[in-house]
Amino acid sequence: MKTLKSKITATGSYLPQKILTNSDLEKIVDTTSEWIIERTGITQRHIAADDELTSDIATKAAQHLLKKSGFDVDEIEMIIVATTTPDLTFPSTATTVQAKLGAKNAFAFDIQAVCSGFIYALTVADNFIKSGQVKNALVIGAETLSRIVDWKDRNTCVLFGDGAGAALLQISDDESGIIASNLHSDGLLNNILKTSGGASSNQKSGFIEMAGKEVFKHAVDKMTKSVLSTLAKAKLSVKDIDLLIPHQANLRILNSVATRLELSEEKVILTVQKHANTSAASIPLALDFANESGRLKSKDVLVLEALGGGLTWGSVVLRW
Repeated sequence: MKTLKSKITATGSYLPQKILTNSDLEKIVDTTSEWIIERTGITQRHIAADDELTSDIATKAAQHLLKKSGFDVDEIEMIIVATTTPDLTFPSTATTVQAKLGAKNAFAFDIQAVCSGFIYALTVADNFIKSGQVKNALVIGAETLSRIVDWKDRNTCVLFGDGAGAALLQISDDESGIIASNLHSDGLLNNILKTSGGASSNQKSGFIEMAGKEVFKHAVDKMTKSVLSTLAKAKLSVKDIDLLIPHQANLRILNSVATRLELSEEKVILTVQKHANTSAASIPLALDFANESGRLKSKDVLVLEALGGGLTWGSVVLRW
């Protein structure tokens, strides 16, 4: 009897039309484009329109996937939206996306693990498929981080952007699919990356607050160790990696992780320059970019990894 597993069969993405460049930021906060590029590698970010909700951009990413793949919306069995910027406290953004897609035969829920959200959601969907409970799952990472950024704080406002990415996970009967994953968290570190509000505290969503040096240190160390751990679980080594698709937080973090793993530049997908940090959306956005640009080859070994507020972190190893 074959062991059930899942594979990503389609991807999609959406970026809001409005682009905010570093030069634009120079006009609203005390910073320079040179400083932003030197510290982060970011040159621009996309910003959602005033009337554009997280569910709207998540739906557009899903529609892009469905259009490209030809997958029937009525066949979708499960929808997970990873987001830290939901439309409302409740209901879940995923159920709103379900309604906007017309996916009447699915069940839907959100996952909140901040920048690790897509890794968490992908792992949950994989386990639903491996256990035989569903045959497919639509996994979306979507964020409107511009709504929780303090545009007067030059240390954080330059880092973030809006966007959404989607992946379709289906039962695999060949060598392709998710091989291994791991998830971690450490609530004792929740104060180094958080917001200043929430429904239970002051009924305001608050702004992003970050201890940058601390987050950098933990991100490089924990993401590197997570990748090595998941590779070992998959009975693979760093030499087997064809592409690393990391959470697009900061170019310095990405380069540091790649250096520790001794991965060459051509094996790392980078979109942070044009997208900035889009939290749970960054990996599926980068995955769709790699797919659209022909970087993904059949049987390639891909590693997806992220760290976010919580702290949460994890990685997934899969064969394309």
